[in-house]
Amino acid sequence: MGIAGRVVLALLATIAAAEAVCSNGNFTCDNGDCIDLSLKCNGYNNCGDNSDESAKICAGASSWVGYFGAAIAAIFFGSNFVPVKKYETGDGLFFQWVMCSGIWTVGLIVNFIQGQVPFQPMAALGGVFWATGNLTVVPAVKSIGLAQGLLVWGTINMILGWAAARFGWFGLNSEVPGNPTLQYFGVVCAVISVFLYALVKTEVKAPTASESDPLLRPLNEGADYDEDNKGSWVERLSPGTRRIVGLGLSCLGGICYSVTFDPSQYVMDTQRGASQDALNYAYSQYSGIFLASTFYFILYSVANNNKPSVYPQVIVPGFISGIMWGIAQSAWFVANQKLSQAVSYPIVTTLPGIIGTLWGAAVFGEIRGMRNYLILGVAYAITFAGVTLTVLSK
Repeated sequence: MGIAGRVVLALLATIAAAEAVCSNGNFTCDNGDCIDLSLKCNGYNNCGDNSDESAKICAGASSWVGYFGAAIAAIFFGSNFVPVKKYETGDGLFFQWVMCSGIWTVGLIVNFIQGQVPFQPMAALGGVFWATGNLTVVPAVKSIGLAQGLLVWGTINMILGWAAARFGWFGLNSEVPGNPTLQYFGVVCAVISVFLYALVKTEVKAPTASESDPLLRPLNEGADYDEDNKGSWVERLSPGTRRIVGLGLSCLGGICYSVTFDPSQYVMDTQRGASQDALNYAYSQYSGIFLASTFYFILYSVANNNKPSVYPQVIVPGFISGIMWGIAQSAWFVANQKLSQAVSYPIVTTLPGIIGTLWGAAVFGEIRGMRNYLILGVAYAITFAGVTLTVLSK
């Protein structure tokens, strides 16, 4: 091709690029569509690809709301198990159902505040994922311990949840920060902090006998009911099998936790006209959580010949725990909307570790010894460094 041909092609490319830019008074979407400029950042996906509502385009004074939401989420996630700290939860099925009842109550309140928004089945699917992941926590902890379980599911949750938003997995829009390098270092710091928290040794007191007695017992105690078999089914496995099961459950839990927000975000990113108010999806997600937990509890009751272990002392504390979790998750919805999930995820998944260990050390006396305090000090420093890098990356 001669020089004249190359000049013609260059002119044609310039004209095409000019045509791709919308006229004055309109916004150019990433997919090439043009919308009225007044529709940009109005809370709805007018472009169809959500480029008119991206956190980068709509960033501004609302960012502080996102950081505030992330802080509230971290405080409540780090504290929501405090009310049930001294109570026996058995195999966790009944406790989960009570907790999810509290979560759904928060969802009802949020839905009322938001003006009775339409139910979103995709958001409910995210709730089902969360309830499924939460189902694995108690047997995983009984199999491999809290430290290793938290290390596995926490790391998987953090990395996969962040990566889905950052790289646009599952059909989501890719959320590219202003400085990707800083964000990568921030995520690495978050992962390191999880490892350090797992190294902290705790001294946990066992619940008293009166606190661990189940409310429902069979009418004829004896052959059908073995007092020694109240514990979790994993406690009857061999050590090797128990470890394999524990690691598998922890991995499954981390994966399920990591995709909790993805169905809601998919709707916001891909459905033209979809509301960008993240709280409009909270009730649907919480409904999915409650329905799934109810379904799992019914299956559990059937599998146990309608003789589930129900612990009366955990009802009110468990309900309060669920309310606290619901508030935290709602705040996280807001943080995702104002900051983007790629920014909020490393923050909200690491800061609760600080809150939880402060409760354990200062109130419950579970953390003692210079070694533990040194590890915590380093973990805190790395956590704050990671959060700072993530914030600066935006």
